[in-house]
Amino acid sequence: MNLKESRESTDMPRDGKPGPERGTAGRNPGGEPGERGREESRERIKEIERSIIRDFRKTVWRPFVSALNEYEMIQPGDNVAVCISGGKDSFLLAKCMQEILRHGKFRFGLEFLVMDPGYHRDNRRLIEENARLMGIPVQIFDSDIFDVVVDIKESPCYLCARMRRGWLYAKARELGCSKIALGHHFDDAIETILMSMLYGAQVNTMMPKLHSANFPGMELIRPLYLVRESAILDWKNSNNLRFLQCACRFTEQIEKEKAMEEEVHSSKRQEIKELIRKLEDKNPGVAKNIFRSVENVNLDACIGYVKDGQRHHFLETYES
Repeated sequence: MNLKESRESTDMPRDGKPGPERGTAGRNPGGEPGERGREESRERIKEIERSIIRDFRKTVWRPFVSALNEYEMIQPGDNVAVCISGGKDSFLLAKCMQEILRHGKFRFGLEFLVMDPGYHRDNRRLIEENARLMGIPVQIFDSDIFDVVVDIKESPCYLCARMRRGWLYAKARELGCSKIALGHHFDDAIETILMSMLYGAQVNTMMPKLHSANFPGMELIRPLYLVRESAILDWKNSNNLRFLQCACRFTEQIEKEKAMEEEVHSSKRQEIKELIRKLEDKNPGVAKNIFRSVENVNLDACIGYVKDGQRHHFLETYES
């Protein structure tokens, strides 16, 4: 596979007129959008799409295309389910996937899935409004995950994530998809490396793609793998977009407005995020070096390692 960058001009004219924030402009008295409202909505969608390739070509579009190519994530004829959680990452992923399908060299299928694990109605409404605003034809299906994990005392987020993954795999397979695409980005990967070392006493990373252990024939891909989170935030702010962060029962206990924004973080990951930020202040190459460290593992200088579930020790091959 070799997906190319779109050649859409970066010099497209801008009239400076913002589209409707939530599709309310130009509505008829009955509440349905009139022709003016529909036209403004279409222009808003186009502007969001153009911004990815025009304004964020270097920081979003090129890293996105590079990841697809370098890790061979999509093949001709694939059917991919893009999983949208409601946050900035997954919505940007959905738009990038639409654009690469439109401008790429070959065809593949796309489905856009939103699983509602028990969202508050305001949170679900925000996801639905953003999908309309961005021109993403989402399919929403319900589950009871929040009810299941609400009373779990130890690692509820881990259990929730695993259950979400299972539901998404099952729904994607039902729709004829063989791959699910998640919105994890570069910073998620390097934070995972440090978290595994500092809190798990092991060296692991978030892989760009992997086969499902529980759903044979299904694969997970992460097309934003080389995109920095700062670029995603810049894209979001540039387009005046507002997304969910985490709408689970825990964040619902927080002040409502804060719970629906990007300021709620899990403690350990936030610690690692801040650590990397401080290190980058002194050495801008730190993040890339963390990432490259798992591309340059020297087994000759490892005391032990795990391969195919089997643990190995350097003494096994050490000659006295």
